[in-house]
Amino acid sequence: MNLARQDATPSIVDYDGGEALSFLGTLAIVRVDGKHTGGRFALIEGLLPQEAAPELHAHGQDETFYVLEGEITVWIGEQKRRCGPGCVAFAPAGTPHTFFVRSETARMLTLSTPAGIEDFIRDLSTPAKERRLPDDDDYPTREEIEATMARHRVDVLGARPTADQA
Repeated sequence: MNLARQDATPSIVDYDGGEALSFLGTLAIVRVDGKHTGGRFALIEGLLPQEAAPELHAHGQDETFYVLEGEITVWIGEQKRRCGPGCVAFAPAGTPHTFFVRSETARMLTLSTPAGIEDFIRDLSTPAKERRLPDDDDYPTREEIEATMARHRVDVLGARPTADQA
């Protein structure tokens, strides 16, 4: 009996595989694309510099963060927690959330359910020249970022957290 879902494609990605993107001063690697999962989920590996922090935001996907290296502070709803390697944080769809990188760098996995985060990241990225933090400061304009957020239904609810808040 074959129980495989017809809209999903088997996928195996080696350590040096995946689509590497320079994303707003970070390295994002698409490990599992929604195209392979029938849109059910996407898995992104991120390498982030110290003080990296998105604005407080919410969207229609559940997001799970798994810290591999480094230390972050994460805010989800009313909760605030310092997270190091092995920490898992879950933000249900529609829940305000953000994080702040406390260490020199942090590496984490982000699981988005359903998929779609990878398309948002691609829309604001360029292909990474190397698998490390990008050197360039060739960022999209604020208007381009806001238009992309609107297109992907990401609602900004507050400012980026600062070191004093973390």
